[in-house]
Amino acid sequence: MDRLLLAAFSFPAVIFTFLIVVVAGYWLLVALGVSTVEAVGAADPEAFGLGRVPLSVALSMVTVLAWGVSMLGDVVLTTAEPSPLFPGVLILVVALAAALIGTRFAIPVLNKLLPVRLDLVGTDCVVRTGRVDGSFGAAEVTTVDGRTVLVQVRQSGDRPLRTGARARIQEYDRRGGFFWITA
Repeated sequence: MDRLLLAAFSFPAVIFTFLIVVVAGYWLLVALGVSTVEAVGAADPEAFGLGRVPLSVALSMVTVLAWGVSMLGDVVLTTAEPSPLFPGVLILVVALAAALIGTRFAIPVLNKLLPVRLDLVGTDCVVRTGRVDGSFGAAEVTTVDGRTVLVQVRQSGDRPLRTGARARIQEYDRRGGFFWITA
């Protein structure tokens, strides 16, 4: 256990350990509803060649994979002392390369699991956040194949929709990365 802690807080894994803490904090904020999955990066993940996978998911995957590979490399290739510079730099380069390649191979698999956004237009949804107005909201949608998906939604009415309200998805806003709904 001491060896793992030493590896996590020595070069090169310490870089990714810090990033793991940032990623964990981000996903905690998403889980609490303070932030959204689409809050990081461009509104259109297809611009990065990610298809429907949000940039935050891809960056989280790169971080976790790089941390894992750097930890493994540090434990396997070094002694009980903190990594010397040369093996550390080598481990860093290999960890980044492995993480980028691993994420690149995982993206097509994730794209098959995520529904096509435009397929959700015309379906019913249930509001899952405290409110849905012109600038905030999320709703749960059941896809044709029976999966439930949480999507970002907005509505243009004067009175915000509340948790549990039923609505219909009208259109997808590609620029904003959300759906317009009506009650």
